[in-house]
Amino acid sequence: MADIQKRLIQLRARRVGDDRPARTLLDAAETRDALIKSLTASNESWEEKRQSKPFTAYAIGAMQPVDAQYTRVSREEAKRVEDQLKPRLSARGIPTEYRLQGSVALDIHIRRVSDVDILALDKSHLTYERHGVAAGRGMYLGLPARMSPTVLANLRRGIVTCLEDAFPRAQVEPGSKAVSIAGGSLRRVVDVVPSHWHDTAEYQQSQLERDRGVTILDASDGRTIENLPFLHIHRIAEQCKATYGGLRKAIRLCKQLKADMEADGRTVALPSFDIAALMYHADETWLRYGIVSELSILGEAQRHLDHLALNRTEARKLKTPDGLRTILDTEKKFEGLTSLSVEMDDLVRQVAREHGVADPTQLTMDGLRTTLRSAKVIA
Repeated sequence: MADIQKRLIQLRARRVGDDRPARTLLDAAETRDALIKSLTASNESWEEKRQSKPFTAYAIGAMQPVDAQYTRVSREEAKRVEDQLKPRLSARGIPTEYRLQGSVALDIHIRRVSDVDILALDKSHLTYERHGVAAGRGMYLGLPARMSPTVLANLRRGIVTCLEDAFPRAQVEPGSKAVSIAGGSLRRVVDVVPSHWHDTAEYQQSQLERDRGVTILDASDGRTIENLPFLHIHRIAEQCKATYGGLRKAIRLCKQLKADMEADGRTVALPSFDIAALMYHADETWLRYGIVSELSILGEAQRHLDHLALNRTEARKLKTPDGLRTILDTEKKFEGLTSLSVEMDDLVRQVAREHGVADPTQLTMDGLRTTLRSAKVIA
């Protein structure tokens, strides 16, 4: 495994400093202040083991949530953008409402300065599944005869113009699916996704927002995409409750490891969304046991990734929590999974060594995981 002291520094920088100042277009003074904060902030509890058990400290620290004050700032910046967009778009004849999505919404982000994703939903337009009960009752009759690509392209143009007007010092960058804004007075990068509601048959029956879909536009080719972001959030949140927080810790651990591998110059072609989706299928029992020993979560993350990497036929059947697609739908993702699995294997061996296993290569992974589950760690 790479230099553990370097990784501990990188982990701390992500959690309490700013490891990506360019993402928020910080000036020199702000970059300096962020670095000072990283170096002088009080140690977190996991850092107490930094000298005696550095690999253990890394594993435990990688699982922890970002401090609530930083997450609060991320949410506040998303709300600032919403409060500027809503009246400006309304003045252009586009009524909108907004929802948070992504890692910040799920509390599985790993950086103090995390990009924030918000959906900007055009309330004047929606699509629906015609076999739903509400559609059968004629509840959607009278909807304006407009096409989604046209509606979303108009919304996208309005978002760009309104953001440039509201934040003249910031940098607005239209991407294929989201319009990003960074810099100026903003303390976070905010990605605004033009969208509208899509009423699934399930939503028409339940009237629960978690079952309601959204339609977004891929501006690179003009096609629309239907997503179920709130069902994804709901199912991961429910699984996290069932595991006493173990699922979120496993997801953060995998994401931190991926970030450090990429900092070493290695490509890990497994998106964060898919990491969360894969860990959603991990064994509840051992994630739940993390309430007794957090290192059990490390052991289960290793076991689950290793099992999937070695059993591709089974792995290919796993679907995202919203059920819309298979997770490992490209060969590149399998390569990313394998790379992450190998790195997790090594972390398990190093942590086991710190807990009394003289030669980890002489034990099976089952034996190493047993060591982790019985290890006493004060975090």
